[in-house]
Amino acid sequence: MARLSSTAAPDPGPLLLRGATLSYLGLMVVLPLIALAVQAARPGGPAFLEALRDPFALHALKLTFLTAAAMVVINSVMGTAAAWVLVRYEFPGKGLVNALIDLPFAVPTVVTGVMLVVLYGPNSVVGAILGRFGWAVIYEKPGIILALLFVSYPFVVRSVQPVLLELDRAEEEAAATLGAGPVRTFLRVTLPALWPAVVTGSALSFSRALGEFGSVVLVAGNKPMQTKTAPLYIFGEIEGGNAHGAMVVSVVLLASSLGILIGLNRLQRGKEEVSHGH
Repeated sequence: MARLSSTAAPDPGPLLLRGATLSYLGLMVVLPLIALAVQAARPGGPAFLEALRDPFALHALKLTFLTAAAMVVINSVMGTAAAWVLVRYEFPGKGLVNALIDLPFAVPTVVTGVMLVVLYGPNSVVGAILGRFGWAVIYEKPGIILALLFVSYPFVVRSVQPVLLELDRAEEEAAATLGAGPVRTFLRVTLPALWPAVVTGSALSFSRALGEFGSVVLVAGNKPMQTKTAPLYIFGEIEGGNAHGAMVVSVVLLASSLGILIGLNRLQRGKEEVSHGH
C-alpha cells in the first residue's frame, strides 16, 4: 500500500484567483491609464505644458474644480443631515426615502440633465420666476452645481449612515446628563466620530464630480470661458481634432481623482492602525 504524503499539495485556487483578479484590474484600469499618460507625454514636456496653459483649458479646469468644491460643501452638510434623519428618526415613508437616496446611482446622467432643464429651464415655471429676479440656473454655473449635487448626493449619506448605526450613544447621553445641549453634543461628541466618514463621502463626491459629463452637458450650455467644464472641453477638443489637448486635460483629471483615492486609502489605513493600537 502506497504511503500517503505527509505534506498536502498546495491549493492553486487562491493563487489563480489572485492572478485572474490582478490581470483583470490591469487590463481594465491600469493599461488604459498608462496608455493615456504615455500618449499625453509623448510630444514632450513643453508641448504638455503648452496644452495645459491654453486659456480655454485652464478655465475649464478651474470651473470644474470650483463647482465640484461648491458641491462638496453643500453635500457634506446635507448628506450628513440626511443620514442623521434616516438613522435617528422613524417616520412614514422612510423606506421610500432610503430608496430615493440611491436613485442617482441608477438614473442615467443624461436623464438627470433633462430633469433639471425641465424644472429649472428658462421655459419652465420655476425658471421663469427665478429669471425675473435675475437668478438664471440652466446654462449657468448654478445649473452645473445642481447637476453635480444630484449625481453625487448618495456618497456622503451612504458613508455616514453605517457609522451612525454603529455609534455608541452612551457618550451622547453622558454629555446630555452633564448639561450639554443637542447642538453642543453633536459638535463635541458625535461629529468627531463621524468626521472620517464625512471626509470619505465628500472626497468620493468630489472625485465623481470631476468627470461628470452626461448631466452637465445639458445644463451648462457649453459656453467657452463661461460654463464649459473640463469633461466638456475634452469632448470638444476630440471633436475638433485636438486629441493631445484633450489627453492633457484628461491626465490632470485622472491624476486628481487618483490622488484623492490614494489619500482616502491612507486615511482608512491610518484609522485601522489606530483602532488596532487601542
